[in-house]
Amino acid sequence: MNRCLRPTLLTLALCAALPLYANEAGTDTAEHSPTELAAVRVQARQPVPASRIGSFGSGDWKSTPASMNIVDREQLDHLQVRSLSELARSDASLGDAYAPVGYYQNIAIRGFALDPATGYRFNGLSIAGEQRLALENIESVQILKGEAGLAAGVMAPGGIINYVGKRPAEVRNLTLGTDSEGSRYAAVDVGHWLTPRLGLRFNAAWDASNSYIDHADGRRNFYALAADWLIGERSKLEVDANYQTSAQRSASGYQLLGGSLLPGKVDTDRMLGYQPWQQPVGIASTNITAAHTHDFSPTWQSRIAVGHSRSVIDDNVAFAYGCYYAAQCADGSVPGNYFAPNGDYDIYDYRSPDDTRRNQELRAELRGNFHTGNIGHQLTVGVDGFRRTVDKRRNVNEYVGTVNINDSQSPVFAPSPLQPGASARRLDSRQTALFVLDRVSVGDDWEWLLGGRHVRLDERAYDKRGNPQRHSRLSQFLPQTALLWKANDALNVYASYVEGIALGQEAPFWTSNADTFLPSVQSRQLEAGLKYSLARDLQLGAAVFRTTQPYQYAKPDASDVGYTFVEQGKQAHTGLELSANGHLTDALQIFASASALQARARDTGTASYEGHQLVNIPKLRASVHLAYALPFAQGLDVTGGWRHASSNIARADGGARAPSYNVFDAGLRFQHQLHGHALRWNLSVDNVFNHFYWRDTGSSLGDYYLFPGAPRQARLSVSIAL
Repeated sequence: MNRCLRPTLLTLALCAALPLYANEAGTDTAEHSPTELAAVRVQARQPVPASRIGSFGSGDWKSTPASMNIVDREQLDHLQVRSLSELARSDASLGDAYAPVGYYQNIAIRGFALDPATGYRFNGLSIAGEQRLALENIESVQILKGEAGLAAGVMAPGGIINYVGKRPAEVRNLTLGTDSEGSRYAAVDVGHWLTPRLGLRFNAAWDASNSYIDHADGRRNFYALAADWLIGERSKLEVDANYQTSAQRSASGYQLLGGSLLPGKVDTDRMLGYQPWQQPVGIASTNITAAHTHDFSPTWQSRIAVGHSRSVIDDNVAFAYGCYYAAQCADGSVPGNYFAPNGDYDIYDYRSPDDTRRNQELRAELRGNFHTGNIGHQLTVGVDGFRRTVDKRRNVNEYVGTVNINDSQSPVFAPSPLQPGASARRLDSRQTALFVLDRVSVGDDWEWLLGGRHVRLDERAYDKRGNPQRHSRLSQFLPQTALLWKANDALNVYASYVEGIALGQEAPFWTSNADTFLPSVQSRQLEAGLKYSLARDLQLGAAVFRTTQPYQYAKPDASDVGYTFVEQGKQAHTGLELSANGHLTDALQIFASASALQARARDTGTASYEGHQLVNIPKLRASVHLAYALPFAQGLDVTGGWRHASSNIARADGGARAPSYNVFDAGLRFQHQLHGHALRWNLSVDNVFNHFYWRDTGSSLGDYYLFPGAPRQARLSVSIAL
């Protein structure tokens, strides 16, 4: 980009603000009166939110018998969250699960990595998780922790992340931003009710990011449109569509040296194995949802929702992996799927263009309230159809050279002359389900939730040439029940039991049964908790839980390669979660959470893999963010944050671990009026003390990687209500 197109944030803010002086007098005449807008937008017959997770019915946070966190738009803006990994920092129950800079990211909830096929939702419908999930068109993020078989069927037991889209409103906002690396960011949020029954909202963002990692600068363009149509007095149609393109070089993760030692003196600015011919990873994604609700009466409502999600990834990377070709590993005395003891590692030219993931879902529900004698019922019945396809070209994955982590500059090697092959269908997965949930009210103090989901799965996988590889079928009922006690107006106590099912994992290429899939696994979860809402808009929550499922892992054995991927034993995640969100006083606001989690395997047949924490699951996490409104400066808030994680296992036998860390953040927020227009300034500094730490020891395709946390980063943004 030309230097003349690199304005500072201050220049952009002034350019945006100056027209306000000239246009202020004429602006008011073009706006609708507040009284008219309120009259046409409020509908008494729309009691159920348009977007919800749906696992325990349509209750709010307090009446949902599950651990749940809702990050609203205000909190997203205050924390200046731009990525999934940054969102995970705000909740101690979440953590990175292979989240490279420059690539799509994945997270774990309660120690279980989310399944990209079913773990991410937009307005309650599944979306392809292999995309750069944008947040500009999001009103809130709902984080449901734990098993959610009723909501999603076949899925990983960690939970669900549901993005709730913004609805049409009278709004015109411009946000400009930059950071300490000189990035440039702009976003617009414009909404208007065209008629008393038709409203639109448009969001767009343009991001030219300068990464703290050399050669990893990127760009992103995002566009989203939401529409609400009030059809008569009883029906409503909501449509959302968004499109995004991004391009950024992906930064490879580190690996243990010799399979046992953490790399030392790591330069967080360095891109491992950088090659000039390495192209950015391009990701283009489209997400569309439509939902129609109809009130048959004040107590009965139908909802039909359909969703389509598509992500196309052009994967290009000079990938740092293993040491099979390094001198210290060539004789087989050092495991080849780690870096060499002296820091040598191999570079592969990896190219996989047109990697296409599609999610399609149709969901129909009928909800109603009725009584049988003195017992009340909130009944939800529905059907769900879901299809997931993956189309990929035969990739290029060729060794090109070996370098060392201490090299100040990587030697340049010639890329592979090979070219990717033709595209072929690699996966076709179909789920159909029937679900039912009855929230039974016994008196004013007790509720019993009883339901389940009968799911049928038919999944076909194919090899790189499109030949059939496996055909998986299952038909199973997943029960779910919970008991809720309304102790008083402020306190609810609950206990729940849920069953779920997840697909079996694929054996890594370095095992004796490489590329085979193990059978699906059934998980079970017990949870008990309490939720307390204070009059000062403060929500306190606590939950204890235990989730178990069969353990699938690469077992050391006497095979030719030394490992076979098997299912043996059980893994159990037992934990305690605490949360506090809201105002401690009129001036002091808090967003805090803590998680204590024991995740262990037993009866695996490999003694060294038992008796200690599982990989990439710290026993303790904590996250605290405070905002204090200064009494002597109206509109000025001081913010501060603390993030903690205990030591983190980095090898399956527990022989290596990343040390614990404490990271501190700080910031300032300032709100004021400029000629009748609201301006919000937000300065945040993450990792104030520039502390080095390993944020992620997650795995991908059976291999473990180490990702360092970001160094000190400052961000500045200004939002203008036009």
